[in-house]
Amino acid sequence: MPSDGFTIRIFVPDGDPEGVRIIDRMASTGLAITFPRVQWPNIKARPEFQRAGVYVLSGYATDDAELPTLYIGQGDGVLDRIESHYSGKDFWDWGFAFVTKSTDSGFNRAHITWLEHMLITRARLAGRSHLNNGNIPTEPTLSEADKADTYLFLREIFQVLPLVGLRAFEIPVPVATPNASGEIVPAAPKVTDEPDTVIVPAQKDGFEEVFLRQNAWWAIRIGGGMIPKVKYIAAYQSNPVSAVTHVAPVASIEPYGEDGKYKLNFSAPAKPIDPIPFADAPSGSMQGPRYTTYARLMAAKKVTDLFPK
Repeated sequence: MPSDGFTIRIFVPDGDPEGVRIIDRMASTGLAITFPRVQWPNIKARPEFQRAGVYVLSGYATDDAELPTLYIGQGDGVLDRIESHYSGKDFWDWGFAFVTKSTDSGFNRAHITWLEHMLITRARLAGRSHLNNGNIPTEPTLSEADKADTYLFLREIFQVLPLVGLRAFEIPVPVATPNASGEIVPAAPKVTDEPDTVIVPAQKDGFEEVFLRQNAWWAIRIGGGMIPKVKYIAAYQSNPVSAVTHVAPVASIEPYGEDGKYKLNFSAPAKPIDPIPFADAPSGSMQGPRYTTYARLMAAKKVTDLFPK
């Protein structure tokens, strides 16, 4: 999206900044309404929902889901469509509607179907959500002028979405590229006290399918200060292995999902190392990501050697 500056106004009709918000981008042909699901019965009578537009329903399908589930829809008036999903879809807890500012905007079914098509296409390309849509609409035919006008509306949607905390449509951009040139794991590690390696716990299935076969690992929380420092990732295999067994160089770190987590892409396949057993480490020591140095990783005989006091 272009980096041109823009001004928005946010109206909070019930006085709760975590509740319903109506977002008006200055000089725009549309406006956005974001609302928690629990407020839908109280706000569905608002006139904005009678207008043409598109909407996104967002939530987590299960308590342990790593990515949000989205449903993307459209309507000549979005009210009836959202109302049907209020009773028919349980996963969503937030709604985002993008509608025209007036009922005589000139937007017809072809325009809003094009917007729906583009939003679904973008969400699939970004890969930061699970789509609940059963049918993917084909791109309708628009005149060159109509497509240009509708694209402006789409661009405004993409500008507003991050402001309301929905980043599932953003193409992941690496926030760090420590080994982007394809560096392999060094045979002779540089001795340093600066942590450069993150060790992640891994269950058997995820370790074999993702860490080894897909050359990546995701849904990791990494402190902001550590992002530019992490150059390697090691896997601690949980029971029955209970040991650190593999390491890989990190090519890039990019956002993953909506919850402040990251995906690490490897620049080379993970290689096995001499197993570093859990041994006498305190209970719970490897339940989340831990940081160490590559030199300590190569020299450690047991897990406690990785994290000197």
